Amino acid sequence: MRRGTVRRLHQERRLRRIHARRRELRRPYSRGLASKDAAPLICAGITTYKGLKETAARPGEWIAISGVGGLGHLAIQYAKVMGLHVCAIDVDDGKLAHAKRLGADVVINAKNGDAAAAVKKETSGGAHGVLITAPSLIAFKQGVGMTRKRGTCVLVGLPPGEFPVPLFDVVANCITIRGSFVGTRKDMAEALAFAAEGKVKADIELQPLSSINQIFDRLEHGDVPSRVVLDFAKG
Repeated sequence: MRRGTVRRLHQERRLRRIHARRRELRRPYSRGLASKDAAPLICAGITTYKGLKETAARPGEWIAISGVGGLGHLAIQYAKVMGLHVCAIDVDDGKLAHAKRLGADVVINAKNGDAAAAVKKETSGGAHGVLITAPSLIAFKQGVGMTRKRGTCVLVGLPPGEFPVPLFDVVANCITIRGSFVGTRKDMAEALAFAAEGKVKADIELQPLSSINQIFDRLEHGDVPSRVVLDFAKG
């Protein structure tokens, strides 16, 4: 057998193994889920689910979720599945009303006063875990103030710039501040499994690919309440 033929056979076998492995990895994750429903969970779902796990909050404890839009509305659902009490914080009454429908136990509008003090009052001392999904430096600062003694504040949103940390409060109250970025393959499997069981569902807006420029414009103006899924088949 010629050397070129042998090389080609080896390449074909290698490609078959790669494709078989990809099918094996993909199959358990998406079973029972339509592509349009699974798509937002591959990023936003895994990000929030992993962030919640990083707070180390236990069933029956309080989680404060700051920012209840595209990421936050999924975080609320995952938190309830994990047995947590949810305090939702935002500056949009419409999003807070939706958060309540999704199962949030308490909703707080951060524009109506001291959000950190309100969370501490509603949770009897602060949340055991705080998840900041809002891309806001103000939300980051508030999040640390919402965290109870020995609690954990997890940062997921990515606003530009820096924010001051109240060092005395962090040290004296043994508060952990932690960043979380997406998740692992195991987190993906768990996040999608909850959705496949009907316990978590992303709010989606299905749009054709041809509307991509209008969607970007809406994103810049904050006019996308949840997740937009592009339908390539419709062009």
